[in-house]
Amino acid sequence: MTKKVTITDLAKIAGVSVTTVSQILNGKDQRFSQKTIDKINSLQRELGYVPDFNAQSLIRKSGRTIGVLVPNINNPFFSRFLRGIEDESIKQDYVPLIFGSNNNEQMESRYLFESVRRAADGMIIASAVSDLSYIDNVLSQNQIPYMLIDQAPVHEGDMVDVDNYHGGQLLAEYLIKNGHKRVSIVTAVKPTRNIQDRLQGFLDTYKANNVSINQDQIIEAELTKLGGYGATEQVIANKPTAVFAINDEMAFGLYRGLEESGFSIPDDISIVGYDDIDLSEYFTPKLTTVHQPAFEMGTNAAKLIIQRIENEGIENQKISLPVSLVERDSVKKIN
Repeated sequence: MTKKVTITDLAKIAGVSVTTVSQILNGKDQRFSQKTIDKINSLQRELGYVPDFNAQSLIRKSGRTIGVLVPNINNPFFSRFLRGIEDESIKQDYVPLIFGSNNNEQMESRYLFESVRRAADGMIIASAVSDLSYIDNVLSQNQIPYMLIDQAPVHEGDMVDVDNYHGGQLLAEYLIKNGHKRVSIVTAVKPTRNIQDRLQGFLDTYKANNVSINQDQIIEAELTKLGGYGATEQVIANKPTAVFAINDEMAFGLYRGLEESGFSIPDDISIVGYDDIDLSEYFTPKLTTVHQPAFEMGTNAAKLIIQRIENEGIENQKISLPVSLVERDSVKKIN
């Protein structure tokens, strides 16, 4: 087995001290000649030297890592959210440890422990966690700051807030303006705060326009394309002119289910979604939806948690981001 190259090996070959190599590779190279800097960087690439993570962590008492827990890595919304976290983390010399719980309680707990075990400096949690008080206890006991995305916090803390209530209002106003009074809603079985808010905004707006939405018009399913597809039969039974899918993934499941059942979108049934994932403008018809700034949510979440890691005593931080209606082709105007 090939012996691992150490910093001592690199320094010996370069004919300089270990301190010199360490400072150059850590960007503290101002007092060294360009010739020495180039020599060290060239040898690092040639020898394949990688600094020992555990040794560095012990020296600076930080792994410069952020644990990130999301419910579904396959959902394009969370893909954009994670890209935002990665972008900001790398800028600030942190590395995100990304875990997808697949909405599974056991996986959620395991990844929580793995983040603690691997010395994460902080955590961003966007998964639909089952027991927030338990998570608070585990992370607080290990002095790991964390922030929750789209969930009611256990305690007052840092927050990246998106006005989901207003997003629900925007969709309701748009459907009402286009003549849709008989609507169905396909929502989550166990809705998190963001889902509850967008649903409530939708319901309140219809109520304010003297249109009641009965409980049997609200269908619960998993927050996936398969969940939307499986809700098709109940949607058809309600005979709506329009359907509000609580996220775009569910909307695309409905697209398939309705078309397989002989319904045309939007001629027979209109559909609106929520999130504005990249597929929204590639399906036919293009989906009318609410745009959530997922990438910006990620960058701001990373900024806040890093500020909290590096300045533990600062006051609670809050960033509010806007949502907007994206009008496309999936809604028909009716009399």
